[in-house]
Amino acid sequence: MPSGKIRWFDANRGYGFISGDDGKDVFLPAAALPSGITTVRKGTKVEYSEVDGRKGLQAMSVQVIGPKPSVVAATRPKPDDMAAIVEDLIKLLDLAGGSLRRHHYPSSNDSRKLAKMLRAVADDFDIEE
Repeated sequence: MPSGKIRWFDANRGYGFISGDDGKDVFLPAAALPSGITTVRKGTKVEYSEVDGRKGLQAMSVQVIGPKPSVVAATRPKPDDMAAIVEDLIKLLDLAGGSLRRHHYPSSNDSRKLAKMLRAVADDFDIEE
């Protein structure tokens, strides 16, 4: 049974591709995923059977072997450090809220800094397991 890793998968479109261990790219329709699984993460190790479709190789009967180790999980801050970061972020959000209550958006420089911090904190919290 061939194996490979998920190259990409878009649940909204209902398909993606597998990079086979043999170097071939294989089309992955959502219908080939195991029952109860609607999406797979990039880098997830899978085994599958292949059939020749109208446009080339297509995966069938996909079995998920395991997810790719999360770099985010390995590098995320310790909970005590994260608590301090969240508290500082709350203070910045309170300042932005005060400006908005006075009918003014924060300056563009402050807005960019706040948005950058929000994205970074969100990335530290967002871990798919």
